[in-house]
Amino acid sequence: MLPTFVIGLREGLEAALIVSIIATFLRRNGAPLRGLWVGVGAGVGLSIAVGVALRLLEQALPQRQQEMLECVIGVIAIVFVTGMIRWMHTHARSLKGELEKAAAAALGAGTLTAMALMGFLAVLREGFETSVFLLATIQNATSAPAAIVGAVLGLAIAIGLGWGIYAGGLRLNLKMFFQVTGVFLVFVAAGLVMFALRTGHEAGWVTVGQGRTVDLSWLIPNGSVRSAVITGILGVPADPRVIEVLGWLAYLVPMLAMLVLPAHLRPGAVLARRLRIGGAVAAVAGAAALFVLVPLPSVDVPREAPLADGRTAVLAVSGDRATLTVDRERIELTDPTGHTGTADTAWRAKGSGDLPATLTAQDLLAYTDNRVPVGLNLATAPGPYQARWTDSTRHTVLSRDGGLVDVRTTGRLLLTIEGGGLTSPRTFTVDGAALQVEETYAADLSAEIAEADHAAHDRLLWKHWVPVALIVLAGLLLWQSRRRPGRATEPRAVNDSGREERQEPSVKGSTHVA
Repeated sequence: MLPTFVIGLREGLEAALIVSIIATFLRRNGAPLRGLWVGVGAGVGLSIAVGVALRLLEQALPQRQQEMLECVIGVIAIVFVTGMIRWMHTHARSLKGELEKAAAAALGAGTLTAMALMGFLAVLREGFETSVFLLATIQNATSAPAAIVGAVLGLAIAIGLGWGIYAGGLRLNLKMFFQVTGVFLVFVAAGLVMFALRTGHEAGWVTVGQGRTVDLSWLIPNGSVRSAVITGILGVPADPRVIEVLGWLAYLVPMLAMLVLPAHLRPGAVLARRLRIGGAVAAVAGAAALFVLVPLPSVDVPREAPLADGRTAVLAVSGDRATLTVDRERIELTDPTGHTGTADTAWRAKGSGDLPATLTAQDLLAYTDNRVPVGLNLATAPGPYQARWTDSTRHTVLSRDGGLVDVRTTGRLLLTIEGGGLTSPRTFTVDGAALQVEETYAADLSAEIAEADHAAHDRLLWKHWVPVALIVLAGLLLWQSRRRPGRATEPRAVNDSGREERQEPSVKGSTHVA
């Protein structure tokens, strides 16, 4: 409830403040306010419609698409609130003059449409930001009804304060108000960063950096007051992941520094440029160090593996062809395709290779695992036999970096023999055609590969994604270092010692915004 209350109060007061400045200017110049109120009403209606439409769209989507939409809304809300905080922080002192200039231009047009458009745009910007930001915060809240009530209360108080400023009977320290609420909203937006990364993972977009960091369930048990504050208000979950903590810190630290660092501690233009260049160099060096030094675990998969029948299978890969050798039998493998999981390639083969047309009794026993087939008497039918094969077997061989991971066989091999003393043909299934890697070996190898893959996937965050983020940061710092410092626009005064100091104008009603 508290986050949405502050959002409604802060955003609502910004919109009310803008409208009150415009209305005061128009009233002072004897202009009618009907067009302004028409535009304000249209802006409010469209903002509410946007929020309702986004909510209805989310509810109509399947679960996975809901996670995607929530992630997108969260990102948009973060961008909006960040831009709003920065804009108010840097333009608050000139807000009144800019708005009165725009109002004078609209007044010069002398039409109802110009006034309506000005009010519409003044409210729409804040209203659209508010609707998206509130929607993202409500999605992350522990109680949606309470969050909605908080938003309504905040907006109602903001409207009352705006009317008081317009009427001229309310004194409000807007500088302190925007400073305190700005710091609070930075924490809320940092929680939205964690929320967006969590929903992005559930949507399948964010797959790296999912290792657990700390277990905060002892600090924020479900249903407790601490849970309502830390999770419900600040958006910190009980099981933050690595990438969520990094995103939280990457957003929170620079935004707080921008808001709370005193002016006298901020570096001058020359020192700031040097610091930006130094920071860019450090970011590039850090990116290079992470890329070079962070290892990616891997598993050396053997080319041979024990089979369930005691034999050994050996895999030899050469380009887009491979051969699986089991004892003296060679099975040619073709049609390599990509495979997910513990293997990277799947090979296929039809049948069991070249099969003899004539079998001796000893050859027959080799195919039947030294067991005499039922109905065959070797004393009266010693062979040799004429063999006919019906082969529907299909072999699938899974490999990883040329090593043998698993072998799977489907179908069966039928052998029909005749002659050699037999009075009639005999048909039976040849068990030796089915190939299967020994179960314990396959399970242990798969577990080892899965563990290495999991560790490697987590380290991708540090080897690839963090270096990319550092390089982007370095580019931004270098771009900022090339910008020429702007002229000072803040009023200056001379103190008793003859040194210039920045004036801090007091705020009275709607005449100044600090």
